Amino acid sequence: MYVVELTFECFDDTTVSAVDLAVNGLMDALRYNGQVLGREFPMVMGDGQFHVRAVCPEKDSLNPKFHSPQVALKIRQLSEASLLSPKMKVLGRDINSEASAEDTPRSWQVLYTTYVHTCSPLRCGETLLPIPLHRLPATFNGDHKAVVKWQTEWQACDEIQMAGSFNAEYAALAEIQDADSRLFRKGWDIRGRIEYLTKVPTYYYQYRVGGDSAESELERKCPKCGGDWRLDSPLHDVFHFKCDDCRIVSNLSWDFQ
Repeated sequence: MYVVELTFECFDDTTVSAVDLAVNGLMDALRYNGQVLGREFPMVMGDGQFHVRAVCPEKDSLNPKFHSPQVALKIRQLSEASLLSPKMKVLGRDINSEASAEDTPRSWQVLYTTYVHTCSPLRCGETLLPIPLHRLPATFNGDHKAVVKWQTEWQACDEIQMAGSFNAEYAALAEIQDADSRLFRKGWDIRGRIEYLTKVPTYYYQYRVGGDSAESELERKCPKCGGDWRLDSPLHDVFHFKCDDCRIVSNLSWDFQ
């Protein structure tokens, strides 16, 4: 992933509040299209210019060919705050983040995230590297807002259950673990939409913790069809179970690893 700087020049008098509204509206649209990552975008002002730094999945993630209708609209609306379209400068590779998956054909992919990841939640099945969302056809309503929102909700539940200090831990865990939870169903449906659009088998990750014993966990069945899904050897040292019919992967309970 790459750190980029966007520079917004003023062509007339404006106000900080107008600039803040216009620029942050654009950054939100870029985020919901998978062109920038994370939720915080530092902005500084100087000499009639405003500078914003962000992390992008790839060097060319901000190329106009990837813009959603929402991004294009926000760029046009910059003029209402007396701003020109931004100039972009790639500052370099972010050494603290993962590289994106290569843009090559793949046999499968998986919707997988954790609360520590800011990258795309869609991963290549062969490498488990993140696939930039802006490469995909729009999932709903012109962009990937539904995917990003699902990821935010999943990560919030994951962080709560990892902290493990409140009663909310159990409710949060149920959302990312139980196949009949609203969050699980939402993610699994999004997975299906991505598979339909990309024509690539797309799986959903079921988080698993708890259980009575390692032996009983190894005999665990697919949560949707009840079929056998244990793999002979784990994939990427994460997925011990994989159901090709229901498009679900899962880990052996973290309590027994």
